[in-house]
Amino acid sequence: MDFSAIESALETRFFVPLKRPRTRRAGVELELPLCNLDPARAVDFNTVQIVTERFLSQFGFDVRNQDEDGRVYRTGESVYGDELSFDCSYNTVEFSFGPTENLNEVWTRFTRYYSFFKEELLRRGHTVTGMGVNPRWRVNQAEPIKSSRYRMLLRYLQSYPKYHRALPFHCWPHFGLFSCASQVQLDVDESTALQAVNAFTLLEPFKSVLFANSPFGNRFGHLCARDYFWRDSLHGLNPHNCGLYRLPFRRLTDIRSYLTTTSLYTVERDGRYIHFAPRPLQEYILAETIEGEAVVPGGFERVTFAPRADDVRFLRPFKFEDLTYRGTLEFRSVCAQPVSEALAFAAFHAGLMEMLPELAALLDDDETLYGHGYNVSELRELFNRQDWPLFVDRRALSIQLRRFLDLAALGCGRRGANEEPFLAPLYRRAETLVSPAREFVDGLKKGDPVDAFIARFG
Repeated sequence: MDFSAIESALETRFFVPLKRPRTRRAGVELELPLCNLDPARAVDFNTVQIVTERFLSQFGFDVRNQDEDGRVYRTGESVYGDELSFDCSYNTVEFSFGPTENLNEVWTRFTRYYSFFKEELLRRGHTVTGMGVNPRWRVNQAEPIKSSRYRMLLRYLQSYPKYHRALPFHCWPHFGLFSCASQVQLDVDESTALQAVNAFTLLEPFKSVLFANSPFGNRFGHLCARDYFWRDSLHGLNPHNCGLYRLPFRRLTDIRSYLTTTSLYTVERDGRYIHFAPRPLQEYILAETIEGEAVVPGGFERVTFAPRADDVRFLRPFKFEDLTYRGTLEFRSVCAQPVSEALAFAAFHAGLMEMLPELAALLDDDETLYGHGYNVSELRELFNRQDWPLFVDRRALSIQLRRFLDLAALGCGRRGANEEPFLAPLYRRAETLVSPAREFVDGLKKGDPVDAFIARFG
């Protein structure tokens, strides 16, 4: 197949949607870990199903998907486009909200959904909290949802030993069963997409200081282990598939060219998911046939298939700033946040999207993090750790973070939806330089129990 076919398919999927006028709509997704109140016991999946059925009855949601055992893992309603689902496993609940121009509407519905769901869990010896790593991950069942997509995904990630010489892979290929994120999608168009990708990429190390909430293990003292989980898994075999863009883009076509270098690892044929050794699109489309493994009832079988240009719809790069087929930019680097502050990250991104030239100028002039010999990826990694880099002037960093927050507040003002109050917790974090992860780690060092943070962050 001619290489131009894949470029044309990418153009249609990701760039044609940018030709319509930009709106101020935001789509929010909140993943939150479930916990058994007994620290020695795993989440009971039957309990989760009972609570889900109660939720369906209370809010009039419909069943959208069930697993191979008949368990419900995705539900939704048609008025707002909201969904309640389970991400990868029944240890993680996800609240997703249809796009809206007012985050206060999302907050109103989220608090109703969350309060009911949590109350029903508490009655049955369980709870839900706001952490980027499930604090019960060691005792919970490491079992994916029994659907072809999730079975395929875990099987693929578990195949990393085949590539043992390529990366220093970590040994938690099931990280998706206990890692939780907060994600927001914001509309972009041809006039804003390029500047948004470049500016928000440079902002990522500062976001580590504000939003880190996934401490994990002793290796490097990670405060935001989610970056590490993705980077050193099979998703990171091609570094273009996850994390940060290393260099700024000069034009929109540069992003399209970058996408041709990202790898495809799964497609669907005849209703079956197939995974295979990841291949960059520019190589994938030139292959006559590819061998892979298809999900079948009770297992997997070897198959051979021919690549097609429209397979780009299965392309899933996990970049921190991800251009989507909806004409949105999806922000994927923020851990799940304490529930009472769950929309601070969304207001932060939505406000700054209204102030792109000012944000770009502030980042171009930055000397608090940039200009000390580190690139953006290295800075993000440094600020994901507990120990502060030696070059950092903490007072200057605090002042710079407040400048970003002031810009976000101005942007929220332009949106005209009274979203500025959502930013209040971030000013406290900027002043103290204490993210939720630092609060958690410091508390444990003082002897505070994990259960205290499960309650506090929930």
